[in-house]
Amino acid sequence: MKPNIVVSWLDLERLERLLDKLPAAQARARDALMDELGRARLVEPWDMPPDVVTMNSRVRFSFDGAENEEMTMTLTYPKDMRDSAEQLSVLTPVGTALLGLRVGDSIAWQRPDGGQFKVTVRSIEYQPERAGVLHR
Repeated sequence: MKPNIVVSWLDLERLERLLDKLPAAQARARDALMDELGRARLVEPWDMPPDVVTMNSRVRFSFDGAENEEMTMTLTYPKDMRDSAEQLSVLTPVGTALLGLRVGDSIAWQRPDGGQFKVTVRSIEYQPERAGVLHR
């Protein structure tokens, strides 16, 4: 069972616009993100809990029990990707999996090759809503 996720209506609106413009070649990424958004609990941006991964959050996470091998990246819209070592597109399997999770949550996710991975949110170093940055 997947953990509950939380998304602001503002991020939802922006993500839906993104999904509407995706080419057919990105159908798998579109469908995965649409499924996640379909099960999200929506909140006002200013009411977003500070421990939730939102768009443009800088999040520290690990894979499959590799707690000592953590990564820290910013969850980004594809159009804003500038540095793939620092940013993670929401259209990647990991990016889609992280969206809306709380610190401490884990989720199992399917890789494009059909295998599975499990990602766990360790901390959120920056969240725009917590910083009062709502229109980004």
